[in-house]
Order: sequence, then structure tokens, then C-alpha cells
Amino acid sequence: MNYIIRELSEDEYGLLENFLYEAIFVPEGIPAPPKSIVRQPELQIYIKGFGGNKDDLCLVAEADGKVLGAVWVRIMEDYGHIDDETPSFAISLYKEYRGQGIGTDLMQNMLCVLRQRGYRQASLSVQKANYAVKMYRKLGFEIVRENREEYIMVCRL
Repeated sequence: MNYIIRELSEDEYGLLENFLYEAIFVPEGIPAPPKSIVRQPELQIYIKGFGGNKDDLCLVAEADGKVLGAVWVRIMEDYGHIDDETPSFAISLYKEYRGQGIGTDLMQNMLCVLRQRGYRQASLSVQKANYAVKMYRKLGFEIVRENREEYIMVCRL
């Protein structure tokens, strides 16, 4: 599939709510939560006021004028929070575009942008059962903490 990776434009910030919902890991056999779940405060921190901080960065994959997926970072008190200098990742693709390397491409591009901007590391939190754990490891993320359900991973830049 041919696609381009570009920065999310300001008039597209509303798309982040859709991608936040798509980022919620739903284990096999479990029904997906209602879309309204993204309005909970612990999830709103990923998107509320996005673009209002110099550390808010977002890249999207687009094909034929349609955004297929997004990767965004910001410094926030989320599940993957390490410190106030480390941006936390969020990434998702619409289901029909998963497993084609687009997510890896988005992650690699964002890691490159973060390196260029002088960040020392980036973090994320991921459910242990999520197939993306393998991708994160290949990209250089290492587990620095864990709890019963998730890993906190860091990539040194």
C-alpha cells in the first residue's frame, strides 16, 4: 500500500479522539468498550488541548486523502510517564490497516523527529497481552517497569 507520513495539521486535531479510541487494547473475546470511554479523565490527558504545548507532536499515515493511523507524543502524567522531560507515545491505526508495517513506520519516523529535537528518551505503556510489544522491542524500547497487566517501556534516543 502506498501512503505518506506527514504531520497532523491543526484542523485535524479532532481525529485524535478516534485514534485514542482505536488505541485501546481489547483482548480477544472481550467486547470493545463504548466510544464514550475516551471522555474519562485518565484518557483525556492524551488529547485534551493537544497542540498547546511545544512537546505535542503528531504524525499520521495517509493514503488517497484518508488518514489511516496516527502516532503522537506529549509530556503528560499518563500510564507511561517517566519524568517531565520524557514524551509518552500513543499510536493507533484503523483495524483494516494493522499488520502492514504502517505502525512501525510511524514509530520510526516519530523516534527520528524526537532525536532531531534533542529528546534523550521516549516512553510508553502497553498491555502485556498486546501484540505491539514485539514491535516496540524491535524499535529499541526496553521494559523499565511493569505491573500485573502492563509494561512501561523506554527507548533511549
